[in-house]
Amino acid sequence: MPLPRTASLPDVKRRKSQFRPDSSPGFQIAPMIDVVFVIMLYFMVMAGSVRKEVAHTTQLPGPPTPEMETPDEISIRVAGDGQVTLNDDPLDTADSTTLPELAAQLRQIKATDVSRSGLLVTIDASESVPYQRVVDVLDALSQADIHNVTFQTGASE
Repeated sequence: MPLPRTASLPDVKRRKSQFRPDSSPGFQIAPMIDVVFVIMLYFMVMAGSVRKEVAHTTQLPGPPTPEMETPDEISIRVAGDGQVTLNDDPLDTADSTTLPELAAQLRQIKATDVSRSGLLVTIDASESVPYQRVVDVLDALSQADIHNVTFQTGASE
């Protein structure tokens, strides 16, 4: 019985020459699946640390109901020269940085607030007023323990 023939050296060289290193192996799906699983794992882990949004109760403005008290509104205007007026009454001088008259008036208004619904203060400052003057007014409001403050922009009505 003859022995099986083994591949000779020229046959091996011929097979190696058929392999082309520049040929594309095609689209490999396995690495893509691995990447998708890693991303999915990341989002699953991060989903546990996401805070749930809670609803905020908001009351829209409308006609006041009998049980709803409207706050007293105070208007403070700061002119371009630094003069401060409280409800159109000039207080302090334009040079005063502590605004003692304004702070005293605000404390008196706060003490006589019988409705206890709070005071709504609107600051209307001229465009040419230095920021420090507005900060002085805010300091006076802080001394009077008034925290409900809004700013009016644009032309006053």
